Amino acid sequence: MRAKNSATATPTIAVTGADRTGGTVSAGSTVSAGSVGGAGSPGAPVAADLATATSGRLTDPLPRGTVLAALGVLSFSLTFPSTVWGLESFGPWSLVAVRSTLAALIAGAFLLAGRVPLPERRHWAGLAVVAGGVVIGFPLLTTLALRTSTTSHAAVVVGLLPLTTAAFAALRTKRRPSRTFWFAAVAGAVVVLAFTVQQSGGAVSQGDLYLFGALLVCAAGYTEGGRLARLMPGWHVIGWALILCLPLMAVGSAVALSVEPVRLNAHGVIGLVWVAAGSTFFGLYVWYRGMASIGIPKASQLQLAQPLLTLVWSVVLLGETLPLAAPLAAVAVLVCIAVTQRARS
Repeated sequence: MRAKNSATATPTIAVTGADRTGGTVSAGSTVSAGSVGGAGSPGAPVAADLATATSGRLTDPLPRGTVLAALGVLSFSLTFPSTVWGLESFGPWSLVAVRSTLAALIAGAFLLAGRVPLPERRHWAGLAVVAGGVVIGFPLLTTLALRTSTTSHAAVVVGLLPLTTAAFAALRTKRRPSRTFWFAAVAGAVVVLAFTVQQSGGAVSQGDLYLFGALLVCAAGYTEGGRLARLMPGWHVIGWALILCLPLMAVGSAVALSVEPVRLNAHGVIGLVWVAAGSTFFGLYVWYRGMASIGIPKASQLQLAQPLLTLVWSVVLLGETLPLAAPLAAVAVLVCIAVTQRARS
């Protein structure tokens, strides 16, 4: 409920219950307008479409928030190289199942330590969408794609995720972005499609189909996560989504490990640990804490560096040779994302 302070005439918002950054406030207290975005890695800030209704100015613009958000982007940029390393030791189904199981156990420990109450019954359907898109769908489809696609190729395709998420958010919230927004979004999609066709010898490969599917399911998960993040802290959203998947992923781990061969080596173990603890939990945790401090507009600008960082890791960690089209396409997509950000602000 909006009210005017008679002394300062500054707009404030009355808040009761849990705030959007994980703390609590007493009834009748006020906070400055601001919000926290969706539940996940590369396109999360775009998923929080609702933040456009606020000024984006927060009461605690600490430099620490920028550092935390940057750590989140750095963590996400290592996901694909870590997945490639993990595939040296595990099959794709084993890697995804064990990754999600470990991440859920870590999230459960933090939720238990913080004595976080169970979500309300009306939120579980939304959490199921987040779990299906972010916890299961995106990791599984990208892992299957990375068996045949290079990390640099996947980074360019998945660089389209913020635009895909923005389109889902517009449909979900029934908002009508400007023509400039849609023009930039379509342009980014055309760039990625042209890149994939050119790199695949004139046709779309099976790996590309997996990546495009990953874009769709993850965008749906991010969008629903953005909606839920208005009602609970963002890291609670991903935490409970992981817990929701724990029974299925624990059984899946046992079955997959008994069927797929396991060849443990240093790369495989490091890759598994990072995608579970680094990308899935730590990255999301620092990302949401940083975004709560500096606001969605500033955080989203930091995330523009993520595809380019992944290209760097593909060369440094995996020894890939980048075709000239990869960095050019990545920069073109980043320009399109930047245009959509301005059009939505």
